[in-house]
Amino acid sequence: MYGAGYMALDKEPIVFQVPDFGDRFWVYAHYDARTDEFSEIGKQYGTKPGFYLMVGPSWKGETPAGITAVVRSSTSLAFVAPRVFMDDTEADHAAIQSVLKQVLYYPLSEFDGKAKTKDWSKLAHFPAPASGGKGETKWVNPETFFDELPAVMKQVPPLPGEEALYNWIGSVLEAAAKDPQIKQTLRDTAIASEREMIDPFFQWRYNGRAAGNGWNSPVNGAQWGTDYDNRTGTAKSNMYDNRPEETKYIYTDDDSTGKQLSGQNAYAISFAKVPPVRGFWSLTLYNSEHMFHPNALERYSLGTKDKTLKYNSDGSLTLYASANSPGKDKESNWLPAPEGTFSLYIRAYWADKANIDRAWTPLTVLGTDAVGGRALQ
Repeated sequence: MYGAGYMALDKEPIVFQVPDFGDRFWVYAHYDARTDEFSEIGKQYGTKPGFYLMVGPSWKGETPAGITAVVRSSTSLAFVAPRVFMDDTEADHAAIQSVLKQVLYYPLSEFDGKAKTKDWSKLAHFPAPASGGKGETKWVNPETFFDELPAVMKQVPPLPGEEALYNWIGSVLEAAAKDPQIKQTLRDTAIASEREMIDPFFQWRYNGRAAGNGWNSPVNGAQWGTDYDNRTGTAKSNMYDNRPEETKYIYTDDDSTGKQLSGQNAYAISFAKVPPVRGFWSLTLYNSEHMFHPNALERYSLGTKDKTLKYNSDGSLTLYASANSPGKDKESNWLPAPEGTFSLYIRAYWADKANIDRAWTPLTVLGTDAVGGRALQ
């Protein structure tokens, strides 16, 4: 179960509640405006139930009585993404509601030392904002990028060592404000950069570094600092990674031969052993826009949460991905795919870092060529 929300910390601090999650894996990821995580709140950190305070960079108040700890964002704008494990049974869907009701963020002025609750199942539904094309809404417009950049730079102060870079950019923006030709050059450059440099980052092959068998994995997740390339790649393809110690991400667009995955083919994804985790793992299938593919099974991922997975006699696990069913006897292990291109994404929450980095290699994606009927080795 995921939550999401933006916090304006320039007005007042925010209180957030941590209920007793019992044996469930959980993590509250808190991000600054650079998409860097600034807290360690979760099961893997041994966080205790209680009330916690999120403050902005300039807050100098005293910690109120009843607050367990304070976390400080480096920017006044913060983003929060609570994640709580839930398996795929109706019983657990019902059981998790009691703790979800206690996952709340609210202004310090509303804090009275008593736990608040909210029935999130009754949350109002709002239509998505209009989009000019497929996939997510395009928030960054290259035509107006340099018009909006000064306000962003003012809200997000430079990191140590970035002062000269900020001044340099500022001087160019100042010159553009006085000279229409310079402003037009900036606009043209932004449009070209979007097409030539930013758009390719949407493909997983350009994100992070090789993880084996054609898969890639991000570098410096949620701890980008001045790693502009990797931060931009994740912002374009998969916003808001967790820290590596919270989640190991591994993804691919291709089969074992380097050919783009397509629902017209049938693929077998074989795990000699599933990812070594202390939390949980999942394999998710996304369409060409990195969105869920609507399907009759309403199934978008498989993993720890699925209690009907069928393992092989030797303990290995084979999952299937295709537009057509692999057969009734294999449907429990099937991820329905669109007719067109798609990608695969492994998440290993609270991974056993030593084992997953050194001893565990991502699975090989084997398939059948829809035209020739030959095995892709």
